Amino acid sequence: MPQEQYAHRSTMQTSEGPQVYKVGIYGWRKRCLYFFVLLLMILILVNLAMTIWILKVMNFTIDGMGNLRITEKGLKLEGDSEFLKPLYAKEIRSRPGNPLYFQSARNVTVNILNEKTKVLTRLVTGPQAVEAHSQKFEVKTLSGKLLFSADDNEVVVGAERLRVLGAEGTVFPKSIETPNVRADPFKELRLESPTRALVMEAPKGIEINAEAGSLKATCRTELRLESKDGEITLNSAKIKLPNLPQGSSSSAGSRQKIYELCVCPNGRLFLSQAGTSSTCQINTSVCL
Repeated sequence: MPQEQYAHRSTMQTSEGPQVYKVGIYGWRKRCLYFFVLLLMILILVNLAMTIWILKVMNFTIDGMGNLRITEKGLKLEGDSEFLKPLYAKEIRSRPGNPLYFQSARNVTVNILNEKTKVLTRLVTGPQAVEAHSQKFEVKTLSGKLLFSADDNEVVVGAERLRVLGAEGTVFPKSIETPNVRADPFKELRLESPTRALVMEAPKGIEINAEAGSLKATCRTELRLESKDGEITLNSAKIKLPNLPQGSSSSAGSRQKIYELCVCPNGRLFLSQAGTSSTCQINTSVCL
């Protein structure tokens, strides 16, 4: 039986001739393949066009990108620039002859760090104040002369003259040391302590001089001139004491305007109407 089937199949193949099988993608599969290939080509062209457009807009060149140029000495940036993250650089400078601007909506902070990233010096410029944090602050001229210096111990002003232009003057809550206090020409110099005492001390003397004007010392209670080891000299052609108290007149009929200057044991001065002899002892009630 198998032999008969094999012979029948061989007879049929011989009578029909050789059979051809087609290899490939046909029908809707072929159309989908062409569609995907066309879509891929379109995406490639769009990507290439976008890349060329970005290169053109960002101005990519061999030397750099946009206003940023790569040189042998570093990076060269032209025009306005905005940094959204921290900027680390060894040196920042402008082009020769042009200023360098730092602009921020809030503040600009400059930090100096050590090897352990610890802040040693900080400069903060904010909308309300400029703050400098360091162990010592100095201001010098181009020649290196010290103009101003400040640290925890003292503040030094190295200029030849310190001018205070405020209308209310200068307030010193504590003591001040200076060899000379002088007002501008044709201006008044006023030393005042509204609620406390005003003390001037010097180991070799204090000189108060008004070359073109008068000198006035005013106080509410007592004005004391004291010399421990020396003397007090009033050197003038005229010395006036207009508000000294006067003693009672020894003679009711006498109207002369000549008075005698008397001194109480406690140092108080008073006037007594002069007579043929001293009248100070008659008016000792003023000393009480």
